[in-house]
Amino acid sequence: MTTPHRAPGGFPVVGVIGAGQLARMMVGPAAELGVTLSILAESATASAALVTPSAPVGAHDDLRAVLDFARHCDVVTFDHEHVPGPVLEALAVAGTVLHPSPAALVHAQDKLVMRERLTDLGIRCPRWARARTRADVVAFAGQVGWPVVAKTPRGGYDGKGVVLAQRPEDLADWLAAVGSDGPLRDGILLEERVDFRRELAAIVARSPSGQAAAWPVTQTVQTDGVCTQAIGPAPDLDPGLAATVTEAALQVAGALDVTGVLAVELFEVVDTAGSPSYVVNELAMRPHNSGHWTMDGAVTGQFEQHLRAVLDLPLGDPRPRQRYAVMANVLGGQDEELYSAYRHVMARDPGAKVHLYGKQVQPGRKIGHVTVCGSDLAELVERAEHAAGYLRGTIRE
Repeated sequence: MTTPHRAPGGFPVVGVIGAGQLARMMVGPAAELGVTLSILAESATASAALVTPSAPVGAHDDLRAVLDFARHCDVVTFDHEHVPGPVLEALAVAGTVLHPSPAALVHAQDKLVMRERLTDLGIRCPRWARARTRADVVAFAGQVGWPVVAKTPRGGYDGKGVVLAQRPEDLADWLAAVGSDGPLRDGILLEERVDFRRELAAIVARSPSGQAAAWPVTQTVQTDGVCTQAIGPAPDLDPGLAATVTEAALQVAGALDVTGVLAVELFEVVDTAGSPSYVVNELAMRPHNSGHWTMDGAVTGQFEQHLRAVLDLPLGDPRPRQRYAVMANVLGGQDEELYSAYRHVMARDPGAKVHLYGKQVQPGRKIGHVTVCGSDLAELVERAEHAAGYLRGTIRE
């Protein structure tokens, strides 16, 4: 396995397990901070491997490959949450500095663990239950009504591993898998279907020394379970709710001893008194799609902040540069050739920041994003959506 070249002057090497777009977007900030980034890539053509000099190939669940990779790093962090527990434990035993730690990361890896801990902390959650049998499903639906939301505790993302069950029979296959090795080993997570006004994300960063910083609460839009748009700060958000949500995210970060970026995905709801409130949907302990707008729209973006946090450097200023930043995800379409569309978008809107991830185009796959900043929200939304649509091939003018 290749050894990363350490920058002169005593600067550290940060290892990242996983070579997706999140690792790729750490490359620029790492260079600006003067640190060396080394990425354990699933293949030589993975998104981050294409732009990182030190990108040895190895699987995140290959214990020998991961241990060998980590030996050359001062700190190791993650592009995703899928590193198995035994691998994380072996890294910790070997003395690897991991951020976030396995004890924190399990709350992003296992939704049942997450729900139990957040409930203990008094963080607002949907009504939920663990189901191992058909009777458990029927009993929970009797409390909250049909339909119910069913989730695999492990492995689900971007709408995968989620079923809106109308009756017990919809979960027959999942119930049959409970207790066997796999994402349903410990049961199914059941949640009430939340009647929400919109989706939000509270994104914070926390360092090992306990310093924390929070970006403004973000509004997100999901389409078929995939994030397609984010607006920061969330427009017309009640100031009291914004403060409450931010405090909750910081409380979670502190209580779980999160190090690095933490994204708390939320639903904005109306409580029984008619006041704005929230419930937590899920957690992510890494830079998050809802925070991509911060790269161009905040004084310190989430990828730079994540590196600062895991290295226990002083955290940067999270304030937005302008009134709004609108981020639109670029999803793959039918056209695999992107460069001409990329040139057109840059010429049509010089103020748009286009970030492409070097990924093979597949229909519906996240292959990039576009961010625009300014004060006219309607204009910004139109510009971002036009650019993303043109790159996808759904707009041709």
